[in-house]
Amino acid sequence: MKPDATALPAPPRGWRLWWLAARPKTLTLAAVPVLVGCALAWAEGAGHAWLAAAVAFIAALLIQAGTNLHNDTADFERGNDRADRIGPARATASGWASPAAVRRAAIIAFAIAFAGGTYLVYVGGWPIFIVGVVSIAAGWAYSGGPRPISYTPLGELFVLVFFGLVAVAGSYYLQSGHLTLTALVAGVAVGCPAAAVLMVNNYRDLDTDRAAGRRTLAAVLGRDRARHAYAAMILAPFAIAVALAAMAHPGALLSLLALPNGVGLVRQLGRAADGAALNEMLGATARQQVIFGILLAVGVQI
Repeated sequence: MKPDATALPAPPRGWRLWWLAARPKTLTLAAVPVLVGCALAWAEGAGHAWLAAAVAFIAALLIQAGTNLHNDTADFERGNDRADRIGPARATASGWASPAAVRRAAIIAFAIAFAGGTYLVYVGGWPIFIVGVVSIAAGWAYSGGPRPISYTPLGELFVLVFFGLVAVAGSYYLQSGHLTLTALVAGVAVGCPAAAVLMVNNYRDLDTDRAAGRRTLAAVLGRDRARHAYAAMILAPFAIAVALAAMAHPGALLSLLALPNGVGLVRQLGRAADGAALNEMLGATARQQVIFGILLAVGVQI
């Protein structure tokens, strides 16, 4: 008997299930700010605290994974994510795992991040403790509580703050023991393309979000103005890099090599018409943050 050509592929199992549920394509959003913060601190004379950098890197990935897992089950339980969703498959909505199992995985990720954070507190003191607790709490509040951040127009600001300012400045502080204006400026530059990733996600889901009563920034702005906001998030980092070069680090201009790709993404969003194209845009925008962040990290060392 020939196999049924219309049969659905087998759902993922074991480690692959949890790897996909953690949304690996978004994990770079948490990793890049740590890289930039450490590189900037080293460029400005800080010692190389490699263990602190490694632990911060892993903790950031775990907080992002925990946020994604919690978002997975919370959106499903609120009725916003179903099996017929436009975006990539989600573990709970697809029936790969129960809401309770996904929620436990989120708690485990946050708990391990907190455990690693105890070493970072030993290195950086109470400021790092506050940053860590607030970051974990914010990761949970993004999809949890009576008014989740992801259901408001504040999602992109949340990403800019925690995946830009907080992550870069916190990593810088761990290496140097103090903060500088350049660290904060670099944090905004890295946070903008990270926020653009969320904008693409919400732009893709605009119609379904409105139907579910979810007032994301894209839903509030509408498609035309959402595209303009995306363009600002993608292109602003290059102006900020020029300012950073004028302030103290001429090598930051190396990040301008990512400008043509950024311009291409802005144009591409205007042409993207369906969910499949916008899913590709999601990954491409995340890669833009990686490219920009690596070039910036290398550039400040020059």
